[in-house]
Amino acid sequence: MILKCMFECMRAGIAVIGDMMISTTLVSLIMLVLWKKSLWKVALFFLGFGFIEIIYFTSQLTKFTGGGYLPIVLAMFLTSVMGTWHYVHKERYMFELKNKVSSAYLNEVANNPDVRRVPGIGLLYSELVQGIPPIFPHLIGSIPSIHSVVVFVSIKAIPVSSVASEERFLFRQVEPREYRVFRCVVRHGYNDVLGDPAEFESQLIQYLKAFVQEENYYTTEVEVSASATEQATVVESSDKREAHRSSSRIIPNQSASASSDSIRSLGGSATKSSANFLAPPIHGAEEELKFIDKALEKGVVYMLAEAEVVAHPNSSIFNKIVVNYVYSFFRKNFRQGRNSMAIPHKRLLKVGMTYEI
Repeated sequence: MILKCMFECMRAGIAVIGDMMISTTLVSLIMLVLWKKSLWKVALFFLGFGFIEIIYFTSQLTKFTGGGYLPIVLAMFLTSVMGTWHYVHKERYMFELKNKVSSAYLNEVANNPDVRRVPGIGLLYSELVQGIPPIFPHLIGSIPSIHSVVVFVSIKAIPVSSVASEERFLFRQVEPREYRVFRCVVRHGYNDVLGDPAEFESQLIQYLKAFVQEENYYTTEVEVSASATEQATVVESSDKREAHRSSSRIIPNQSASASSDSIRSLGGSATKSSANFLAPPIHGAEEELKFIDKALEKGVVYMLAEAEVVAHPNSSIFNKIVVNYVYSFFRKNFRQGRNSMAIPHKRLLKVGMTYEI
């Protein structure tokens, strides 16, 4: 019995040493990319442990025909599973990226009288980071209505341990601005937990308000700068015209004094107008914040984009087998939990669509 246990341990040694070699390689990459260690320290770690592991690996290869091939077969199977999952997810993301919604379509929706605005805030979850996913036109075509405030949310994990709360939510506003459509990328590290859905919702709305206020101030500041430049150009042109007229003819003292008074009056008017443009943009920001608060009182609805992925009719037979059968089997039996996305089940609305890759 003892000899049998020793034989089994020796046969499984190839799997253990293979796991150690993979761990050493991955830890070396983490030291170099994430921990920012110097190259010579990483090389010393990799060569030191790698040399020992290579010696053990060569000794275990002698047990390959005695059953050591089983861990390798199992590793190849798991690698094919992960490769299939990664391939389909990559093709799905590329499909969304190629078919993302253009600004022209949003302008059509904004000017379409058949599309109704429903009071409330709608959070549409998608994996697309850049632009608006193609499932949005599908939703509008099926139900010609949209919430008064729409936020496209994309949750992305980044290779850091933790992300500060003030850097977690990245907002962008989609034109036209009066349509109140926003994009939000929620970043989190591998040690971060999004937490309670109510807390996540409160943080998202809070940072949305902060973004609206900052964006309103920035827009008004740009408009004030452009108006001030235009007023300065008008005054400068008037000064040049008056100087040219004075040099071409003789003007009495009284007329010159009147002309000077008129120029001073014009300059005073321009200064007063510039001062009005430099007024703090409080009114616009307050109106936007009140609008968001009023929409928040009507409730927040979570919309989850669930895309059914199928192979394109013109694709190869291998691609059809991988996508239509293998990936479909994996997707039905291995699903991601929605708890990691901080979505309350009672306010969840699924939006389905078929992607052909």
